Amino acid sequence: MERNSNQPIKMTEVCLRDGSHVVAHQFTTEQVKSIVTGLDDAGMHYIEVSHGDGLGGSTIQYGRSRVNEMELIETAVAACKQAKVAVLLIPGVGTVNELKQARQLGAGLVRVATHVTEADVSAQHIQIARELGMEVCGFLMMAHSAPVEKLVEQAKLMQSYGAEAVYVTDSAGALLPDQVRERIRAMRQALDIEIGFHAHNNLSVAIANTLVAIEEGATRIDGSMRCLGAGAGNAQTEVLLAVLDRMGIQLGIDLYKMMDLAEDIVGPILPQSQEIRKGSLVMGYAGVYSSFLLHAERASKRFGVDARDILMEVGRRKAVGGQEDMIIDVAAELAQIRRAGV
Repeated sequence: MERNSNQPIKMTEVCLRDGSHVVAHQFTTEQVKSIVTGLDDAGMHYIEVSHGDGLGGSTIQYGRSRVNEMELIETAVAACKQAKVAVLLIPGVGTVNELKQARQLGAGLVRVATHVTEADVSAQHIQIARELGMEVCGFLMMAHSAPVEKLVEQAKLMQSYGAEAVYVTDSAGALLPDQVRERIRAMRQALDIEIGFHAHNNLSVAIANTLVAIEEGATRIDGSMRCLGAGAGNAQTEVLLAVLDRMGIQLGIDLYKMMDLAEDIVGPILPQSQEIRKGSLVMGYAGVYSSFLLHAERASKRFGVDARDILMEVGRRKAVGGQEDMIIDVAAELAQIRRAGV
């Protein structure tokens, strides 16, 4: 594969953040320690650890964490000899106070995440993170839901605030390879900083999309062992590493150790296999935020309506991360309509 960048590729393992959605934010310190120890030993570059919805996400709306995320971050930092611990922060969910606390505990990278049209709310957090001496990346979520020109405009804002990289974040797993190519290419032409790509596998193209992103010049990529992430999960780390190795791209991460870690440590944590089931498939099809799946399934049982109908309606209403409460409203409305029809 011919790459449009000479910079080395940096990988972030996200199973301990994005995967938090799958286990209803119930990770224990023992699980974090064993996974991080294995990742660090295998040579992973960055390991993201926080609530699934980022710092400060342990709330009634998003789901309470079993263990305070600061304790999990501290555990992860203590287990690392070479990897850098990363955190996610969504302004309005997490605050500068949580950011400072995470930094004090040793987190070295923060990814400041906003909806693809709302980069302006990231300015304070990006600037303060830089002042704290952290690596800082912008994370433009739901990247499928805005025109390419708007995506580039918002990425340039994050660059102006001090972001060292900006990610195209396919939160719904809705992008197709040509759409990824168009977005990464446009950002590479417009930005002076690194470009990242974060995939979800709801349409079974997370690996393909990540490869296209790399080909077009993305130098920061994400993976999740055993696809442990929201919806149908992310690009499966051990698979992605094997594919890249076959293509002659080595990241310095031990493939066999990653295979063993995924099989022996992460696998038993999964509540069920990360298949593309009807719920996650409809999220990619409708362009719905991947972390909505568990909320929609719970609302489906509570109100007796099909989770797919809930997700399709949420997609029509163009809900974004942070609007999980809309799922309950939609489910209640659909149940009322059904009763009226009967």
